[in-house]
This record gives sequence, structure tokens and C-alpha cells, in this order.
Amino acid sequence: MVAAAVQPSERISSWAPGDGVDASGKERLELSLEEMRALGHQAVEIILEHLTSLPDRAVAQVASRAQAEAQLREPLPRTGSPWQTVLGKVQDDVLANVRHLDHPRFLALVPGPSNFVSVIADLLASGLNVFTGTWVEASGPAAVELVAIDWLREACGLPADAGGVFTSGGSMANLTALAVARDVQPQGRDRRATFYFSDQTHRTVDRALAVLGFGEEQVRMLPSDDRGRLVVSSLVQALDAAPEEDRHPLCVVANAGTTNTGAVDPLEEIAAVCRQRGLWLHVDGAYGAAAAFSSAARPQLAGLHQADSITLDPHKWLFQPYEMGCVLVRDRHALSRCFRLLPEYMQDVAPGLEEVNFCDYGLQLSRRFNALKLWMSLKVFGADAFEEAIDHGVALAESAEEILAASPGWEIVTRAQLGVVTFRYAPEGPRSTVDRLQKEIAARVTAEGYAVVTTTRFGGRTVLRLCTINPRTTMADVAEVLRRLKSHGREASSQEGPSVGGREA
Repeated sequence: MVAAAVQPSERISSWAPGDGVDASGKERLELSLEEMRALGHQAVEIILEHLTSLPDRAVAQVASRAQAEAQLREPLPRTGSPWQTVLGKVQDDVLANVRHLDHPRFLALVPGPSNFVSVIADLLASGLNVFTGTWVEASGPAAVELVAIDWLREACGLPADAGGVFTSGGSMANLTALAVARDVQPQGRDRRATFYFSDQTHRTVDRALAVLGFGEEQVRMLPSDDRGRLVVSSLVQALDAAPEEDRHPLCVVANAGTTNTGAVDPLEEIAAVCRQRGLWLHVDGAYGAAAAFSSAARPQLAGLHQADSITLDPHKWLFQPYEMGCVLVRDRHALSRCFRLLPEYMQDVAPGLEEVNFCDYGLQLSRRFNALKLWMSLKVFGADAFEEAIDHGVALAESAEEILAASPGWEIVTRAQLGVVTFRYAPEGPRSTVDRLQKEIAARVTAEGYAVVTTTRFGGRTVLRLCTINPRTTMADVAEVLRRLKSHGREASSQEGPSVGGREA
């Protein structure tokens, strides 16, 4: 005989405490109050120990794939482990194998200095699980984002009706800005629509254009000068040739601080060209635009305020934890016209006339509360402190250039620009050999653990590069790194044999 099904109402009315309907603590993914407090305290202690001991520890430890797999590869755990065991594993086998991009002697790529106030802001945003896609879910956080965006807008000199949105980083910010340019410009859907930028423009622009459906034939990459800046005469020549090449110019992407050399394109001249020809001007300032917070550095960004859109990365010059990018658009309504969708399941969260749904300003519906960390750190430290930190980074690169210029054996390739200087250890010899020497010098210094320095390519040559934007970095750090680079240069060049020391091939 088949038993009669129990109806839901019968199950509810017959339930009593202790019947096992409620989940246990672990099934609810919860720890006890005491465990949460202990875990939180221990995690903060790890962060504090990291920040206070940075100058005295090695900059990097990198595990091989085999080592990492041996330490971390395991079947999916079906039962849990004590949090103390797991946190210890994180310390020993995960966080021990990183390059510390916030280390004062991490001078490679673009450092990520971060700051403790913003770390705590990230903790609060994650701990309260704040969703910032719509106004009704988080009106306070949305207001904070509006204010923080406005502070960046003012620093960059854009008008009051400009706006923007925080993104994961410069890649997403560039994609967002170029999507708006495509939709705003009447030729945006034309297969002849063409984008113009220099050979020093970050490859995220190429990737964004590919994602947006533009082909390689719709890109004109133009040569840069000996400092890495777009040559305006070459741009004008390329635009003049567009009709003969069956191109329809749409947008110029200019740089406010290239990654390679820190170069700033002649923004005022480029803006004049764009205005005259009705082109969208996007400024990729992921590296350098935030230097507009500095009155001393701001003149190097002259013309930034004339951009139609700007990318900047607060996790670089504004010293925020990863990840945090931003895109600003002269006409903030262009963002919502490009990205706003209102499906039936979101009818109840449609914004009013004075409200903002930031999910309408970009690709992300699910958004974390990134604005809090920038807002809190500016509130705690003040803009003047950020200006001093920026000026410090600029001055360090200029001082490094002075040391290099006064020391025989060095060749300065590009002078200090917004905290970046490139140079070569320059014994006479075949170019291929000297190029290889730069890589060997950087590898030796990095292997010591004292500092991390990398190379790049500029002007057809391999060069060493310092990026000095970390406010924790001292002039003594920079001087010692240069001393070690030169020492390794002498040693490595002597081991190359007689081919180094002869005439240039």
C-alpha cells in the first residue's frame, strides 16, 4: 500500500524544535561568534605583519607549477578543516609564493602600493556583502560612488555634467569607453570606422576593439617619438589619407602616461585635431591620469580636460588595493544610453530621475562596493597627502635619472616621465648581446630577493625600467638598486666574453 503524500501545510504545522529541519552551523556556512572573532583578529594580524615588515623581507618568492601543484592540488574536500589549519595553509603555501607589488623595492611593471585604510574598506564591503548595481539595493554606497567619481572628474578637469563608473581595472575601463565611442559616433557601425593611436598604446585597447567587433584593418597604429609620445603630424597625415584608404576615422586614443616610459601624448594638440574633425578623443590614463591630483604634475597632463572619455586606475597612482579602475565620460548620459537594459525582472529597481543605477553605466550588473576604499582613504588622509605621495614618486624617478647620468656605463634611453625612467647598461658590443645583458642584469637582481626590476622593449632595444610610484620607496632604496644593477652589469658583461666591449655591430 502506498502511503499518502504529506502536504506542505501538514509538514509545517507538525514541525517542532529539534526535528532537524534547520541547518547546523556548518551547513549554514557559519562559524561561532568566538571563531569569527579569532579568525578575523588573526587575519588582521597577518596583514599588519606584512605591512610593517615589508622593507625587511624579500620582494618575491615564486613557486614552480610543479611545486604549487604539490602543495595545493587535492580532491574536493567533502568535510571541513579547522580554520586555523586552513589559514596556516594559506600563509605557508599560498601567500608565501607571491611578488609583493606593494614592496618598496618592487620597481617593475606598475607597482600596487595599496594602503591600510582601503584594505579595511574592502573588508567592510565584503563583510557586509554590499551589492552596488542598483540604487534601491544600496543608496548610501551609490551616493559614495557618485561623490568619489566626482572627485576624480574634478581632478581631471571635466565639466560638471560628466560622470563615470568604477570598473575592475583599466582593461574594463578602456572597453567601456570605446563601446560608448562606437555608439555615440555616427560612423560607429561602419565597417570602415577606424581608430588611431600610437605604438606605445596599451594592448588592452587592441583587445577591447577586438571584443567590440572591430577588425585589425580598422586600426591605425602610428609611430611614437623618442620619448614614446604620439607624433601629431603623423596623426594628421594618417587622417588626411583616410579617404584614399577607404577609412572612416572614428576615434583617437591618446596616452596620459604610457606603461613603457610614462610618456604623455600632446593632448592639447590632439584634442584640437579631434574637435576639428569630429572625432572622439579617448585618453588612456590608466597609468598617469591620476597624477592630476598633483599641482606639480598636472601641467604634464595639459589638455586632459578636453577628452571625451578618460580611463584611470586608482589601484596605481591613488594607492588603492586591487582591483579598481575607472572610466569618466564627458557626457555621463552616454554611458546609460550605451549600456542600460531594463528586463521585466528589474522593473522594481528602475531608478528615479535623481537616482543612479551603476549597472546601467557598464557591463557589470553584479558590482562590489569598490568606491568605499577610495572615498575612505581620501577622507582619512586628505587629498594633500595623496598629492605629496604622487610628487614623491615623480621625484624618485628624476633622482634616479640624475644618478644614472652621473655614473659611467649607463645610457639613459628615456628621461624620467611621471615616475618612469628607462636606461641600459651600455658596454660596447653587438646589439643582440647588449640586449641579452639587460635581461641578465634584471634577472640577477630579482634572484637576490632584494628588489624586482624588469626589462621592456623601446626603440627596438631591450632596456631596463624603473617605476617609482610607491610612497614607501625611499631614495636610499633606489640608489642601492642602481648600485646592484651596475655591479651585476659589470659581472655579467665580463662573463659574456670578448664580444662585449667591441664596437657596436
